[in-house]
Amino acid sequence: MRLRLGEGLHWCPRAAGLWFVDILERQIFFWAADDGDSQPKVWTLPERVGWVIPQQGTDSLLLGLQSGVARFHPLDAKLEEPLFRPWPADSPLRLNDAKADARGRIWAGSLNQGDESKPDGSLFCIDARSATGRTVDGGYCVANGPAIHPAGRLLLHTDSVRRAIYAFDLEPAYGVLAGKRLWKQLPEAEGYPDGMTFDAEGCLWLAHWGSGCVSRYTPAGELLRRVSLPTSHITNVCFGGGALDRLFVTSAWAGLTAEQRAAQPLAGAVFEIDAQGVKGLPGLPALG
Repeated sequence: MRLRLGEGLHWCPRAAGLWFVDILERQIFFWAADDGDSQPKVWTLPERVGWVIPQQGTDSLLLGLQSGVARFHPLDAKLEEPLFRPWPADSPLRLNDAKADARGRIWAGSLNQGDESKPDGSLFCIDARSATGRTVDGGYCVANGPAIHPAGRLLLHTDSVRRAIYAFDLEPAYGVLAGKRLWKQLPEAEGYPDGMTFDAEGCLWLAHWGSGCVSRYTPAGELLRRVSLPTSHITNVCFGGGALDRLFVTSAWAGLTAEQRAAQPLAGAVFEIDAQGVKGLPGLPALG
C-alpha cells in the first residue's frame, strides 16, 4: 500500500485501531494495528477527504470532506449529507486536517486546493451536534495540524506554506481562542510543518513535509529529537497501540517526480517509529 497523499491519522481506543486517509484517492482506511498481519480495510468516497474522527459512543465516523463535515457509517458504507457546509458546492476550498478536543468539538483547517499560495484557508470550530461551525481564524495558505496540549488550554495550528506554527490560548469550556502568536518558524532546510500531536509529557511531535523527518519539541519549541525517514514527504504523526507507546507516521508520493519516486520506493507508506518509551494521548472522539 502506497498512499498518494496519506493524512488524517487517528488512533481509536474503542476500536483498537488506526484510521487514516488518502486525500487525493478519496479513501479512508482502518487498520487493526495489534494484528500485525492484517490488511487495512478501505472505503472509497465520492469526493476528497481530509480527515476521519470517530463519533463518541457509536460506530459512525465524522469525515472532513471537500464539501464539508459529513457522517459516515462504515458497517454499511453509508455516507450522509454534510452536516456543515462552510462554502458553496463549486468552491475550490476543502477541509484539510482536524482534531477533536476534550469537549467533543472539532478544530479543522482548510485550504484552496486550486492554488495553495492563496491565503484563503481558515481554522474552524465545529459542533457536529448542532451541525454548526464558526470561523475562529483566517488568512492561511495551507491550514494544517491542529494539536491540543494535554492540559487542554493550548492549541497549536500551522500554516504549512509559511513554515509557521502558531499558538493560541484555548478556553476549554466555550472553545474560545485568544492570544495568537508565532510558536515556531521552520527554516527552509527543515521543510514545511505538517501534521502534529502532543505526547503525554506535553511535548510536540511534528511531521516535516519535504525534509523527510519527524521532530519532537519541548512546549517552548526547543528540539529534543529528530527521526529521519526514507522518504521526503512526511504528512502526519499519531500515537497508538494499547499502551499508546507506538508512534505511527503517514507519508505521500504526491509532488514527487518519477525520478524521486524511483529513489524513494517507500514514499506513501505508513511507518512506525520507536518512541523510546514516550507515550501519547488517546485520539479523542467527536460528539454528534
